[in-house]
Amino acid sequence: MGKVEEFEELRPLLFSIAYRILGSVGEAEDAVQETWLRFDASPTRPVSVKAFLSATVTRIAIDVLRSARVRREEYVGPWLPEPLLRDPYEDPARAAELADSVSMAALLLLERLSPLERSVFVLREVFAFGFDEIASTVGRSEAACRQLLVRARRHMNEGRPRFEADRQERQELAKRFFAALSQGDVDGLRGLLSADVQLVGDGGGKAPQLARAVVGAENVARLLAGVYPLMMRVDVTFEPHEVNGRPGAVFRDREGKVLHILALDMLDGRIQTIRSVINPDKLGHLGPVADAWAVDREVRRTRRRAAGGSE
Repeated sequence: MGKVEEFEELRPLLFSIAYRILGSVGEAEDAVQETWLRFDASPTRPVSVKAFLSATVTRIAIDVLRSARVRREEYVGPWLPEPLLRDPYEDPARAAELADSVSMAALLLLERLSPLERSVFVLREVFAFGFDEIASTVGRSEAACRQLLVRARRHMNEGRPRFEADRQERQELAKRFFAALSQGDVDGLRGLLSADVQLVGDGGGKAPQLARAVVGAENVARLLAGVYPLMMRVDVTFEPHEVNGRPGAVFRDREGKVLHILALDMLDGRIQTIRSVINPDKLGHLGPVADAWAVDREVRRTRRRAAGGSE
């Protein structure tokens, strides 16, 4: 097997490692590409290609994360990970860990960790790398890596919510939610939301977004029921789709361009968190991106007409 074939075989794993460390599809893809360039330029063949490439992509991701943290501190409004519709890496033996670790809730918890803690946690807890491999990757002793993992686990466990484990139950709840959403059914929505549900939007200052998170079943239900039927009237459509391993949907404008993504987290048979990513910079990997400002203006005009107002 040549270099190209070896690399392409491991590409899904490399992307999945980088995405969990960075929370960005674009940055993860760039890290994988840089890993290829270093591998291609290497004059010697590593004993283990998998170990070499995994270590390389992790080190690159750590460097990118350190520089990205400054940008994220200056980010306009809430920061959410770039939505991932399908994780390219599959391992039946680690299916539960892979699915849990890619959720938006888990990625946001990972944001609390230092770059080294985050990398050690991802390599060990998600991909089951040995401590000898991890130590070589991050340039620390095995004992230091074990301590980093202990700290990372503690931070993750302190903030980790319990989510519904039954996939079929999640999908059924999501189906009812999107049906009520498209009908503007306030009562139907309210009955599916937890009392302390949160609606969080990420526009990054580049698209219409909520000034702050909306909290509470009544507030969230009325906001959603007031906005989404109007969006349907201006030919916005949506297709249910898993987003970061959880139920969600892709919303598109009348031309089929991606408008925004909704991702749902469930707890005890109710929707606990609704996350919306509308920042166009975070949607480009999904296809052509809609002009969210233009859609927003059209929705506002539709609302005024419905209320009997003037243009």
